Formats: sequence, structure tokens, C-alpha cells
Amino acid sequence: MQNRVLILTTVLLLARAATLPQPPAIDATFWKTWGDGQAELSGYDLTFPRYGQPRHGVAVAIFVTETFSNSLRVKADPGKHPGADQFPVMKLNLVKDFQTGIYDYNIMTSTFVALAATNGRPAGSAAKITFSSQEWCGQTFQELLFDPRAIRVESHSYFDGEADRQNQLQYPEDGLSEDALLLWARGQAGPRMAPGESRDVPILTSVETSRLQHVPLDWKRAVLSRSAQPRQLAVPAGKFLVEVWTAAIRDGIARTMYVEGAAPHRLIRWETSAGERAELLGSERLKYWEMNREGFETALKKLGLSPRPRRTT
Repeated sequence: MQNRVLILTTVLLLARAATLPQPPAIDATFWKTWGDGQAELSGYDLTFPRYGQPRHGVAVAIFVTETFSNSLRVKADPGKHPGADQFPVMKLNLVKDFQTGIYDYNIMTSTFVALAATNGRPAGSAAKITFSSQEWCGQTFQELLFDPRAIRVESHSYFDGEADRQNQLQYPEDGLSEDALLLWARGQAGPRMAPGESRDVPILTSVETSRLQHVPLDWKRAVLSRSAQPRQLAVPAGKFLVEVWTAAIRDGIARTMYVEGAAPHRLIRWETSAGERAELLGSERLKYWEMNREGFETALKKLGLSPRPRRTT
């Protein structure tokens, strides 16, 4: 009888493991690129839908690895935290700037994905997501902290009825955030996908969509897919052989990402069914935090960008 129970338990565990998403491959090859102490910066020509019209601007995507404090959910200063409180993350800072009539928008989403198993979740799981929006009407901010079984949510806004909120969301075992899709398409967040594979997963509304469209964060179903074969794609930065990664979200925004087939699998273009589109202008690996003195503006050319013009005549 005990043997039968053991066999049944083993079968159930194996079946469960087969249905759960596999974590990304965070191996020596990964760290050879991402452990060099530099960040990858990429500039994009951006079209963003706002107030019923396409707006033109620029986006900058910054990918960099950091050591994170689990207790504080911030970058850990060297020697300040015990080893048990630290884990590596991939940080994506995604900045979007565009004009809406007389005034402009400046929005930023920061997504932190654990690169090691943390809080009972496998590598490739979200650890923290923050979003902020600044425009002439006011500011909004939202933070999501991913714990083992729930997500802590805190938000602040200048809109009446949304001013200051705190709540918790459920966190499905195989759940993925829309805000992690750009990392997923690069193999930096789960689930790992083979060429030609599709997978149905629960997906959490992106914070950007939630804040700009004034809709609640909610779990939906999405079919994630990776193309079976690469294809050629031309963008302002040149011609690339890319793989196509898609997220078909039920009752949501469909997202398509075109990712360089060769390592380090840069984002060449992304687009959505809502009308957003971004195409690569230039990319470079830099220690940008050391480049804040006057004169370093010339390095923007490597990203396909130019310094901000003076706004007075």
C-alpha cells in the first residue's frame, strides 16, 4: 500500500512539473555577457497611442543585472546585507517620452526579474515592478512586490478616487506579468519556450495599461508563442535575423516582439494591437551611470538619439 501511495505521489509530482513553466537558462553563457558590469542601452523610434491618436516619440530600454535585497526590494549596496538576503536580478528600465499637443508625457516602467530561485519561485519570476507617469496634469506611481503567494500593491495618483491605495493580489503558480514580456522574449524570464512552441498561461495586466487606462490590475489568460523559424527584419538600426514572440491576451492587448536570433537577443521591434510600435535605432553596452558629466551627450548617437534641444527661442 505504501509503495502504491509513493508511486501515485511521484506521478502527480512529475505531472505537475511537466505543466509548470520551465525557468530560463541562467548559465555561464548568460553571465559571460550580463556579468561584465555594463548595461545594455537601446534607443527606439516610438509610436504610442494616447487620447485616440498615435503620438510620436522615443523609447529607451536599459537592461542590466543587479544584486537585490529581498527584505527591502532595492539594489543591495556591497557589504550591507547578509548573503541570505541577496539574489541577482535582471532590471529593465523602459522609458517612453512622447508629445500630446502642448504637453509631453514621460513614463517609465522598472521590471525586476529574479535570476535565481527566490521566495519559493523559480528563476525568471518577477520580484518587483514599478511604474511612474509624469505629464502636465500630474503624476502617478504604482509598485508591485511579488511574494511567495501574493502580490503587494501600492499606488498613488492625482486622480480623484485613485489617490492612495494598498491591497494584495493573488499570484498564480505559473503567473506572468505583461511587464515582463520583453524580458521573456529575450529568454530572461519564464516560461522557457522552444521554437514553434505555444503555452497558455495566466497573465497580469501591465501597470502601464492599468494606470493610463484607469482599469484594475487583473489576471487574464494569454497564449504565448515563439516562431518556429527566424525571419529577416529591417529597422532604422539595420537588417536583422529575428524570432517572433507573441502574447495573445484574451480580452486584452495583443503583443508581438521581434528579437534578434543571435545572442544577446536584443529587442529589434515590438508592437501591440493598441497601436504602439517601437523600432530599434541603435544599441550599445555602457556604464551609463559613470557618464553624467557634460560632454557625454555625444554618446547618445550610439543609441540613435540626439541631445534634448533647448526649449527657448
